[in-house]
Amino acid sequence: MGGFFLTKPERGKLDYMKVAVVGATGLVGTKMLQVLEERDFPVTELIPVASERSVGKEVTFKGKQYTVVGMQTAIDLKPAVALFSAGGGTSTEWAPAFAAAGITVIDNSSAWRMDPTKKLIVPEINGHLLTKQDFIIANPNCSTIQLVLTLAPLHAKYSVKRVVISTYQSITGTGVKAVQQMENERAGIQSEMAYKYPIDKNCIPQCDVFLENGYTKEEMKLSNETKKILDPNIKLTATAVRVPVVGGHSEAVNIQFEQDFDLQEVRKLLNEMPGITLKDDPETFSYPMPKYAEGKDDVFVGRIRRDESQENTLNLWIVADNLRKGAATNAVQIAKLLIEKGLI
Repeated sequence: MGGFFLTKPERGKLDYMKVAVVGATGLVGTKMLQVLEERDFPVTELIPVASERSVGKEVTFKGKQYTVVGMQTAIDLKPAVALFSAGGGTSTEWAPAFAAAGITVIDNSSAWRMDPTKKLIVPEINGHLLTKQDFIIANPNCSTIQLVLTLAPLHAKYSVKRVVISTYQSITGTGVKAVQQMENERAGIQSEMAYKYPIDKNCIPQCDVFLENGYTKEEMKLSNETKKILDPNIKLTATAVRVPVVGGHSEAVNIQFEQDFDLQEVRKLLNEMPGITLKDDPETFSYPMPKYAEGKDDVFVGRIRRDESQENTLNLWIVADNLRKGAATNAVQIAKLLIEKGLI
């Protein structure tokens, strides 16, 4: 794209798509590059962006090497869209600067999710809300995305009243440092710790920092983001646990509806929901597991059964690769939707 215009380019000019990936050397940024390539996103020029200490490094995209640049350089290069995965502080500081230059930002951090002026998007649920005025678009939390994708068709039919969720979250959600910690523990190497405790052969009932109400930030993200995406009247309580797993996040979910449901219809609704794959056959021991969700874009749902202790209540188990649909894939899907709608 030669010059860049604050008024968005016409759809016919989209052969020339400069794409910036901010945080290109991190776990999610690397996955974004992979998903952009797999989905044949129309990238004519890739701009990998990272912190000053990573500037000058190289990343590979479609068999070609690209040099990592800093933030201001990326803005000066005027990409059409910037996929951010560099943490909340970076997003708070730099996303407005990209947006002011007419660059559409899709941000994977928590910085903008609960901002009432920003949209929190899962394309299969609320992608229709996007407009040309949305220069900063928030990608929901990884554990939220797989939850709301499952709840959406059930809420539309039966009206979700209350959700109780326990998560079993992959260490990849913390980042490279956590993966290194577990690998070092398994090798018997003393090293820098991402967590306050050993993670190998352990479960840590803390994801993110504790808040004044005794919940962690991750647990409140699940509640607040679900309300923003689906319905502010849904009551939700969560316990988020970090487990020594790398393939994806798992969630045990108890859903109370306003009205009764039919189990076969529940399965049908989930089966018909784009982005969901049912794995629910106890007779053949078929159920979702992170080992088999890893590297896949779908959200896997199984262990579907009625809660016999309370009326109008359902139990199920949700698993998804947190780096893909939980982060990179959802962001790339948003970018693709912007193209399809002629918004970039």
